[in-house]
Amino acid sequence: MKILYIGDIMGQPGIKIVENVLPKIRKEYELDFVIAQAENVTEGKGLSIEDYKRLRKTGIDFFTGGNWSTYRDELHDYLNDPQQPVIRPANYTEGTPGRGYKTAKTAQGEVLVVSLIGDVVGRDANKEVDNPLQTIDKILEEYQDTKLAGIVVNLHGDYSSQKRVIGYYLDGHATLVVGDHWHVPTADAMILPKGTAHMTDVGMCGSLHSSLGVSLESIIPRWRDGLKTKNQLAQDPPYQFNAVLVESDPKTGLASSIKHLQVIE
Repeated sequence: MKILYIGDIMGQPGIKIVENVLPKIRKEYELDFVIAQAENVTEGKGLSIEDYKRLRKTGIDFFTGGNWSTYRDELHDYLNDPQQPVIRPANYTEGTPGRGYKTAKTAQGEVLVVSLIGDVVGRDANKEVDNPLQTIDKILEEYQDTKLAGIVVNLHGDYSSQKRVIGYYLDGHATLVVGDHWHVPTADAMILPKGTAHMTDVGMCGSLHSSLGVSLESIIPRWRDGLKTKNQLAQDPPYQFNAVLVESDPKTGLASSIKHLQVIE
């Protein structure tokens, strides 16, 4: 089974590069299942229904979540609907709109996709969330008697230690455990000892010459001169596309290879 996980799609530049690159990659590698991190899609904050439908046309089968996933009220019905392939972090506290895990049917069998959130600095630093390890334990227990071709888990957070530790915690229990939110790819894509594919952070899709997709012009005056500036998304090319390609055995749900894919154009 071939699974592609695409890093944070950051605004219109991210959508454009996915539109240009993904159809070719999907055909070249004969992909079975494509997942994308979608919490930054629409102007960097959440995912609109219009952009959701636009990205589905590119060949994305499923969307994972992060700290902006519930920002747009229009997406709440989709997040709640088990038939719509989009989720928010599963360890948000009770009462948060949406679901944090869903299954999707593929030609190779059913795949469980789970989003979790770790510690996120900045505006969400003190936001209360449930323990991600305890949360994933409960989810996996729920599906222990279900035949699955694969399990994909993303941890959306700032700390590399958390994103790395959860890979080993779930080693042998998941097909792919991947971190996101940094927007910078790490050089550690590997198969862990018990057969789980892992990468600490997959990176992003969007403007290359930027700070995580935000224009340098909106950040430097704030940092250098203490000015109050608002983040503006960088729009100029070249654009970057970052993803991981995983090959796995649908009979065992374990991975045999993982490869970081980066395209700049």
